[in-house]
Amino acid sequence: MNTTPSRARLSRRSFLKLLAAGGATAVGGAVFYETTPWLNYDQDVALSRQTIAVGATGQARMRDLVRAATLAANGHNTQPWRFAITPDAITILPDAARRLPVVDPHDRELWISLGCALENLLVAARAMGYAPEVTYPEATDAITVRLLPGGAQASPLFAAIPLRQNTRAPYNGQPIPVADLDRIQGMPREPGVTLQVRTGAAEREMVREYVTLGNLRQYADTAFVDELITWLRFNKREALATLDGLYTRCAGNPEVPRWIGQRVVAGTQPQQQADADAAKLRSAPAVALIASATDDKVAWVRTGQVYDRLALTTTALNIKSAFLNQPVEVAALRAQFQQACGLGTATPQLVVRMGYADTMPRSPRRPVEQVLAEPSPQI
Repeated sequence: MNTTPSRARLSRRSFLKLLAAGGATAVGGAVFYETTPWLNYDQDVALSRQTIAVGATGQARMRDLVRAATLAANGHNTQPWRFAITPDAITILPDAARRLPVVDPHDRELWISLGCALENLLVAARAMGYAPEVTYPEATDAITVRLLPGGAQASPLFAAIPLRQNTRAPYNGQPIPVADLDRIQGMPREPGVTLQVRTGAAEREMVREYVTLGNLRQYADTAFVDELITWLRFNKREALATLDGLYTRCAGNPEVPRWIGQRVVAGTQPQQQADADAAKLRSAPAVALIASATDDKVAWVRTGQVYDRLALTTTALNIKSAFLNQPVEVAALRAQFQQACGLGTATPQLVVRMGYADTMPRSPRRPVEQVLAEPSPQI
């Protein structure tokens, strides 16, 4: 039987007591300093999400391809990638320094993240007139994309790359039109990867049950919570200093100094988080399940590609999406979830809720200079 560790929870009442004890002026000054209202977060982040040009040449074109890849979804916004550039190829490499050893001990989600970056790169390369060829990480821990000449392929997915985001807020419950669901269901798959969209109330409630079980286990694990806190950015000062991690404002939460944010997150009770995510899932009219026939690096990369197509397709349709991967991340639940979903021998890899909501602030990305492998071959 799991027990919830005792953690000090900073409630609103406790925060008010803290203001009284420490002095409102001191605490207010700390909030002002940490949130730095003179910094324009949205403007700075928008620079990394500018429209990707298709007419650039030489080194500028290669850098635009890398920038497109860096806008892909990835776990905790760790951006666990590096890119090596040559005149006719781009190699995507894992960045071991950005692993998540607690929530992702086998690097499954890391390689899924690299698969998302790969798909963004492929979509952008085709739009720029390349016929890319991919070498998957079967023999080495690398994904290589050869950029062969080809005809430019216009695609709404290309325009969606800078706009895509994980929208972690509650959705408004509005049903997704059948035509849009059909378009999602008709997306191309990768070999061995399946995508199923569940819209029935009973099906979504079953997924909710496993998300709840996953939350109860994860938030009872102090190592999980500590790792999460490491990647949380509680204010724009932190977010702009690191250009990575989960900026709390992107999830609709207020900006606070780190010492306050850490206490709030560390004090989150498992049932509290489970209830919050249950409400978010119930607000979504559809849930997508992505599974694979095998459970290895190549399958994880191809899973990332299929998810990225889903995310870009929904973005083009103005449908929001967000991960709820707890049933897959908790090893003790994964096989049970697989059976409950009727996936047969396919292994569940990702759970994604979909629906409609307002656009949230977008997460930061590191500039191309920071993600190039060292030494990066000269163009």
